[in-house]
Amino acid sequence: MKTLIALLAACAALAGCVAVPYDSGRPPPRAGYADRDRDGVPNRYDRDRDNDGVPNRYDRRPDNPYRY
Repeated sequence: MKTLIALLAACAALAGCVAVPYDSGRPPPRAGYADRDRDGVPNRYDRDRDNDGVPNRYDRRPDNPYRY
């Protein structure tokens, strides 16, 4: 009985030590398939990857949504 109580106490103590990713609702991006603006289109195919309204070809800084 003491072993069971010790085991339950150890499980309860370790339950708070679980590492959770920052955005647990989304899977981590695969290499080369990052999605900066989180619109579901990988950056390599996204025509406006920072979602500032300026297409990448006309945007001097296509990765910075605060600068054009």
